[in-house]
Amino acid sequence: MNMQNKNTIETNQNDQAVNPYQKFQNGTIEIVSAEKNRHFKYLEGHPRQYRFDAKEGGFNINGAEKLGNSLTFQPIAWRIFTDNILNMGTKNWAEIFFVDDKNCVSAVLFHGYSVDNIFRLIEPLYYDDLTLADVVITAVAEKKENNKIQPKGIYHIATFSYKLGTPERTAELKQFAQEHKIFRQETLTDIANIKTAFNYYNPFANLGDETDAIQIPVTTGN
Repeated sequence: MNMQNKNTIETNQNDQAVNPYQKFQNGTIEIVSAEKNRHFKYLEGHPRQYRFDAKEGGFNINGAEKLGNSLTFQPIAWRIFTDNILNMGTKNWAEIFFVDDKNCVSAVLFHGYSVDNIFRLIEPLYYDDLTLADVVITAVAEKKENNKIQPKGIYHIATFSYKLGTPERTAELKQFAQEHKIFRQETLTDIANIKTAFNYYNPFANLGDETDAIQIPVTTGN
């Protein structure tokens, strides 16, 4: 009996490719979907909200459930942009989408110096032919002091490290993101200046267009 190479894409008896988050079961044409296996939960435009509290130096869910001073995730989509959102004035933002440990599609926002640190992460990945979607990131709140004011100001920025994601998990997440419209309604405006994005669905950019995601390459220079 011929055995398929484990590195090939699994197909059913009709030569129909099986998505990474699906399964070809028991040698039959039955495909077990993510609904029965890994069920990624996503209410379109309303991901679960993770927050980075730059004042306290920690992460939380919906401003209530505290998670400590670090957060680990593998991005499935993101955008880096400038906009006036959440009544915070015009800032540089990084909005990153990921699937958390409860299989919920989630989003976290960073701004200011934390965004600069994300760009420092993107650059070496770019030259290794990788993106944020290929790695598992750990964000850590780093304490900073502003001694120019009295009393001195205390704040935190996010620093980032990474390790390569597993090929199977990475393929699964990428396939899911490509087949769904990943965005957050609450942070969406029609005037955002998007510097770079990946697998991010922008309803304003796609009006009258069948394309579900914009893929904007990283730019260099000012």
